[in-house]
Amino acid sequence: MNRTPPAPARLRHASLIALAAGLAAVPHAAFAQDNAEDAEGPANSGNEIIVTTQKIEQRALDVPITVSAVSGQRIRELGVTDLDELSVYVPGLNIQEQSANNPGVVIRGITSDSGSAQQGPRVTLYYNGVDISRSRGSYQAIYDLERVEVIKGPQATLFGTASAVGAISLVSARPREGFSAEVRGGYGNFNQTLLGGFVNVGSDTLAFRLAGEWRTRDGYVENLNPNQREDLYAQDQLGLRASLRWTPTSDTTLDIIGTYDQQRNGGTPFISGRFPAAAGRPGGAANAFLPANLSGNPAGAAALGDDQLGLNREVYDISLTLDHKFADDWSFTTVNGYREFDSRELFDADGTAAPFLEFAEIADGWQISHEGRFTYTGTKLRGSFGWNAFIEDGRQNVPFATEEGTFLQCLSSLFGSPLIPGIACVAPNGTVPASGVTAIATQGAFTAIPYSSVFENQGRNEAYSVFADATWIPFEKLELTAGVRFLSEYRRSGFFARAPISFLSRAPLIPGQIDTEGNTFEADDRFEAWLPRVNALYRVSDDLNVFATVSKGRRSPVVQVGAARSGSRVVANVQNVAEETVWNYEGGLKLATGRVSGSIGVYYQVYNDFQVSVQERDANGNPTGRTVTQSAGKASNLGVEAELAVDVTDWLTVFGNFGYIDGGIDKNNDFAPQFSGARFRLQPEWQAAGGFTIDKELAGGVRLFATPSITHRSRIFFEVPNNPLISQGPVTLVNARAGVSFAENRYEVAGFIRNAFNEDYLLDAGNTGGAFTIPTFIPAEPRFYGVEVTARF
Repeated sequence: MNRTPPAPARLRHASLIALAAGLAAVPHAAFAQDNAEDAEGPANSGNEIIVTTQKIEQRALDVPITVSAVSGQRIRELGVTDLDELSVYVPGLNIQEQSANNPGVVIRGITSDSGSAQQGPRVTLYYNGVDISRSRGSYQAIYDLERVEVIKGPQATLFGTASAVGAISLVSARPREGFSAEVRGGYGNFNQTLLGGFVNVGSDTLAFRLAGEWRTRDGYVENLNPNQREDLYAQDQLGLRASLRWTPTSDTTLDIIGTYDQQRNGGTPFISGRFPAAAGRPGGAANAFLPANLSGNPAGAAALGDDQLGLNREVYDISLTLDHKFADDWSFTTVNGYREFDSRELFDADGTAAPFLEFAEIADGWQISHEGRFTYTGTKLRGSFGWNAFIEDGRQNVPFATEEGTFLQCLSSLFGSPLIPGIACVAPNGTVPASGVTAIATQGAFTAIPYSSVFENQGRNEAYSVFADATWIPFEKLELTAGVRFLSEYRRSGFFARAPISFLSRAPLIPGQIDTEGNTFEADDRFEAWLPRVNALYRVSDDLNVFATVSKGRRSPVVQVGAARSGSRVVANVQNVAEETVWNYEGGLKLATGRVSGSIGVYYQVYNDFQVSVQERDANGNPTGRTVTQSAGKASNLGVEAELAVDVTDWLTVFGNFGYIDGGIDKNNDFAPQFSGARFRLQPEWQAAGGFTIDKELAGGVRLFATPSITHRSRIFFEVPNNPLISQGPVTLVNARAGVSFAENRYEVAGFIRNAFNEDYLLDAGNTGGAFTIPTFIPAEPRFYGVEVTARF
């Protein structure tokens, strides 16, 4: 029996779900205010939702695509501090932050998380109008934001070529006239500390804003290993942002924004599901919720760059945006940006005390972008046209360090033929008997033989495009929109590897690794594409709109370069992975009337040459430690998304949302049968959230506020092909933030709690260790709670 019904039946199924749901779960989309301070009070009522999704200010009601917007004030009410926490309140969005260096962004079940410099993203992340989509450089703290907009479905004409399945736009609070300031401090369990705030000063022509946030926290996974100074998943991150706004005339605005982000975070808890960390510890995923025993590799510090697990990352970003209105209905906008990132992350891929699979990832690069856009806003016709250039240059360098005897004993034991019988890789008490193998194998000549190797992929990607987008309003109730972007792409990829001969095995230790003998292999290619969209919006009434959209998305082809053997020679192994394309068909309702606002939509997506990231294996089936891209053939996605906000009174708002996805790689897939019928990585079938907000004025300038909420997500798989052991079952979490403000909102004391019932669940599983038959498991955040104090001036 097929895992999914045929397309017509699935469409009928989704329509019945949508009809049954009605408007009982339509989005709590918050307002897009000019500044975060303005987003208080009525801004969360849901009655006047303003977004800039189509590059002009519009009510969300009037945008013929699915968009969820969350204001900075709403983010604070929910008590979330990162994009992954925010994502559970947006249907169709799931963000997994394995580390700040390795986020997975999922829109409608489609993931964009590859660290390879040779591969393109699927989801566009925009920061103040600038594309920051490269995975290792995309993490952005969400302090002092004006709003976050999540736009679902392909949006190439609006947000560029990386928006194959959607876009996330982060907009920081802009400088404003007058003086204002805020200071926040906080403390919580695991020694959580917070210091943040902003200072704003300006006139009607020149204004400046300085904002920042520093967060620290002890690790929530205890590391038993004495070689490590810090527990796992400790946090130490700093963000600073300086913004300057110059308004020489009422028709011209210039914004210059500079941002610095820094992370000095503890190691990721890749915890073995096969080997114990200490005496009495069974194998399996349950190990992820007990203390770990990860050693790093002090003997390999020279190769890895450190002997302490963790992330050291810096990001620099500057943007310049100029808006100028030069006629009654005409304006010109140019957005320009430069972003640079530099990170080194050390991780223990085997998840044990053994110096077996110890890696680092060094990812660095830069991005530069420019866009120019003319916009016309008439009564019967609106439109924009312009050009865009985006250039990035980056690399992903992966050093590996181990001890030869330990590695050979552990690896051979995994496949049932230990190098020296009777010696375990890791003993039941967590010790490492395999560390004595080198002395035995060399008859005492050596007690340890350090070994290291490295591979690096490189990518230079250039994209140049022109676009046009127009909306015709033949009569008041109907708007018809069409747009297209023409893209010309240049992609150049490089690869080198150093994989020396092992003293003990007389071959590279990782069996599939090939030394490029000092060469860097390169290949390049050029590609072109047309990416259209067509939309229709019909106003049933002033409060209710119906919309439909058809759009095409595209993930760039991959010029994938590696190494291969040809007789006695090492040669370039170049594989061009075809572009991934998706057609998105979508329709729905949007409502904004009195105290109720919301939306509901149904979408169907068809993918060709769906790209998957898999662990590379050589011709003999040996893992190389490298992740590569390949096509899985055809895939499809059917879903329903809905959100609702109801202002029950002027001090009580109830909100809720849900998302349903029935999608995956097509069954009976002859092109790539190993993926046939698999659900997408990190894709839940059901996702829902709900809660209420109390914002009640009491006597004497005192205000009581509270936002308790509950979120639910069904089972997700962490890998394709799917493996029930490498998955996480349904997760339901309860969160809350509540407190009081006084002196007319100048001072505030608030408490927060996340994962109130301390639910144990996995953030990820499989990982690099899975390629060596020893999957590792990463625990998600436990219960966090604390208090924050705020002063406003």
